[in-house]
Parts: sequence; structure tokens; C-alpha cells
Amino acid sequence: MNDADVSKQIQQMVRFIRQEAEEKANEISVSAEEEFNIEKLQLVEAEKKKIKQEYERKEKQVQVRKKIEYSMQLNASRIKVLQAQDDLVSSMKEAASKELLHVSHDHNSYNHLLKDLIFQSLLRLKEPSALLRCRKDDVQLVNSVLNLAKEEYAHKAKVHPPEIVVDNVNLPPAPSHHNAHGPFCSGGVVLASRDGKIVFENTLDARLEVVFRKKLPEIRKSLFGQIAA
Repeated sequence: MNDADVSKQIQQMVRFIRQEAEEKANEISVSAEEEFNIEKLQLVEAEKKKIKQEYERKEKQVQVRKKIEYSMQLNASRIKVLQAQDDLVSSMKEAASKELLHVSHDHNSYNHLLKDLIFQSLLRLKEPSALLRCRKDDVQLVNSVLNLAKEEYAHKAKVHPPEIVVDNVNLPPAPSHHNAHGPFCSGGVVLASRDGKIVFENTLDARLEVVFRKKLPEIRKSLFGQIAA
């Protein structure tokens, strides 16, 4: 083999090696491109997922804030409604309290009422002796019906008529412009056992308070209808 043949073979080998290197380089380049595209796609998908999660988190926060604001507005509205209802009920009670002031103006009917109040108080006390307290303006009326009330109680309870002492300390007077914010009493009596351990308040104001508290559910239902639980 002469030099020309050797040179020719060497050139062929160089071309083969170069072609193989180029092909290998192309394979590496294609593989790197594919890996890059895959990694890029994964990064894009991960970022999209992260953005979606962040959006969902913020959306939930917005929904929670909306629910809280709605609940607060609803509670505020309910409080306003309840306050308006309470104001109306209070105004009714105040009107009824003012009407009590007229009860003692009719002496005949008020005399009968005082006798009944003393009789009821004695039935509650069930004491052989008691202390009675009333308004200063009612002392004379109380004394005029006291014996009748004692006899009625004795007959009803089948006991001797009790001893009743009218206290020198009086209940507060009816409310007036001069004493609008002080203690007051619209009428009636307070009876107590002589040792003071048992006290029965049977004033008109106390009876109104008891009746109003007892009838309050009915009053509310009549005024506002059935309240949903």
C-alpha cells in the first residue's frame, strides 16, 4: 500500500469519526433540548399550580371576609330589630304604669281593691300578726278596710283574725313632676311578718311587674308574631 492509499484511508477514517461525532453531538443536542423543554414545561406547570393555589387561597379569604361582614351586618340588623321591639314593649309598660296612677283616684273602687290586696297578702303570709306599710295618702283608706280584710282572711283560713299594725314608715308617694326620678308607689300595700323575715310586696307597681313579666311572651307574640328560633 503506497502513501496515497494510506492517506486516503486516513481521510476516510477522519470523515467517519467526524460524522460520528457530529451525529453524537446532534443526539446530545436533541436530548438536551428535549430535557430542557420537559424541565421548562414542569417549571411552568409548577408555577401555574402555585398561582392557582394562591388565587384559590385569596378567593377563600375573600369569601370568608364576605361571610363575616354579612354575619356582622345581619347581627347588627337583628340587634336593631330587638332594640326597637324592646323599646316598644318598654313604652307599653310605661303607659300601663301611668294608667296605674288613676286607679287610686276612684276612692270607692280603690277601697275595695285595697281590701282585696290586704286579704291576698294575709293569705300569702299566713302569720298571726303582721306589719303593714302603705302610702301616706292611703293610711286612712287602709284603716277603713283593714277589719274587713282581717275578717275575710280569718273566715277563709279558719283562724283568728290576725293582729295588723300599720307602720309609721310609709311607702313612697306617687310620681310627680317634683320627684320624677325618685322612688315612687302607685298604690297598694306591703305586708311583712313582725320579725321581718317574710315580706310580701302587693303594690300596684309590683303586681304590674309580675303580670308584665308573666305575659311578656304573649305580648311579644301578639306584637311581633312568632319569633323564629
